[in-house]
Amino acid sequence: MPRIVSLLPSATEIVCALGFEQQLVGRSHECDYPPSVARLPVLTRPKFNPEGSSADVDQRVRKILTDALSVYRVEVDLLRQLQPDFIVTQSQCEVCAVSMRDVEEAAAVWLGASPPKIISLAPYLVDDVLADMERVGRELGAPDRSTRLVDALRQRMHATRRLAASASSQPTVACIEWLEPLMIAANWIPELVEMAGGRMLFGEPGQHSSRLDFAQLQRADPDVIVLMPCGFNMDRTASELQTLVRQPGWDRLKAVRKGRIYLTDGNQYFNRPGPRIVDSLEILAEILHPELFNFGHAGTGWRPADLPN
Repeated sequence: MPRIVSLLPSATEIVCALGFEQQLVGRSHECDYPPSVARLPVLTRPKFNPEGSSADVDQRVRKILTDALSVYRVEVDLLRQLQPDFIVTQSQCEVCAVSMRDVEEAAAVWLGASPPKIISLAPYLVDDVLADMERVGRELGAPDRSTRLVDALRQRMHATRRLAASASSQPTVACIEWLEPLMIAANWIPELVEMAGGRMLFGEPGQHSSRLDFAQLQRADPDVIVLMPCGFNMDRTASELQTLVRQPGWDRLKAVRKGRIYLTDGNQYFNRPGPRIVDSLEILAEILHPELFNFGHAGTGWRPADLPN
C-alpha cells in the first residue's frame, strides 16, 4: 500500500475521503480534519507568528514574501525518515500552505533510489476542485473511488442549485476573505454564491482574492455580507469584527441595518477546496435562503454576527 504525506488540509480531506487515511504517514501543521489525523507526525511549521490581528498577520507574511522567503518550513529530515511514496501539496498560494517550491526543494536533497512522487493541486474553480479529487484517486490507484466521490458531491450541489433557483429573490452578496486589509473572496466562492441563489458583487471566478476599499463596499451596499477570513474560525472573526464596525458609514450599510452580517468558519469550509466545498455551498444556501434550506450547519459552520446596537 502507498505511503502518503499530505502538506495541505484539503488534500488530507481528499485522501481520507478516498479511503486512504491509514496510508497517511505525515501531515502539515494545519491538517486537522478528520480529527483522527492528529495522530500523524507534523512536517511543516510557519515562519511567522499566526496569532494576533489580521493586520498583524498580514504585515508579517508580507515582510517574509518581500524578502523572497518561503512562508513555511518543511521538516526535511523527518520527511525523509517517513519515506513516503506520494507527497500531496499545492501550487496555488504561497500564503495558504506549503508551496510547490518548498516541496521541490525538500525533494531535491532526497537520498535513495526512489524519491516520492509529488501530486500538486491548483484549484481555482469548483470544477478544478472536483477534478483534483479525481486526479488524486487516479494517482493513488483508486479511480473508481474518486469517481463515486465526485458523482455524489455533484448530486448534492445540483440538488441545492435546483432548489435555490426557485427562490423568489437573489440577494446581492459580499464575501470577505480578510478583514485588514479588506479583501474580497474569489476563486470558487463566486460560483458557490451563484449556486446558492445569490449575486456576488465582487470577486471573479477563478481569480485570486483581491483588496477592496471600504468605499467600494459602501457604494455596492450588499444585501448580505458573509465573513470568511482565511484560516479563521467564527470566534476569531468575531473578535476582529470591530475592524469593520469602526469604519465610517458601517452602520448605514443595508446588510447591517437588516442584521444580515454572518460569520462563517472560513478555516474549515470556504478556504478548503476539498470534499467539504459542498458543505460550504450548503452554508451559503442556509444563509441566503433560510426559507428553503436547513442542512443543520447553523451554529457550527455559520452564525449571525453579534452587532452592537
